[in-house]
Amino acid sequence: MSALREALRDLPDAVFADVLESEDEYLLVLDLPGVTAETIDVTVEGGRLRIDGQRTKDVPGEFTFVREDRSVFLDAELPLPPDTTGQGGEGTVENGVLELRLPKATAAPSTTIPIDGD
Repeated sequence: MSALREALRDLPDAVFADVLESEDEYLLVLDLPGVTAETIDVTVEGGRLRIDGQRTKDVPGEFTFVREDRSVFLDAELPLPPDTTGQGGEGTVENGVLELRLPKATAAPSTTIPIDGD
């Protein structure tokens, strides 16, 4: 999990993140003001979590930007903790807060492995 914590430090200054852990899952909480479910994509591939998102802004028609300091274009790739694959993960975004729940991989229940021989 230290690789994930380290990667979170490299997020843009406008993005704040928390990682929480229970016995069964991880909860990743990212503050992404202005981001909606329609403007964010989250994928998992090769043990990495990829988050692409952008803030939507409504600019009144009679105005143009003189200066724009509130942009949020997030293109982040984070390592998954070693005990999760992202399989069965769920995400929600509400009021610009993205919550990703990533279940921990569990060992299969006890089983006997048949052995064939001569």
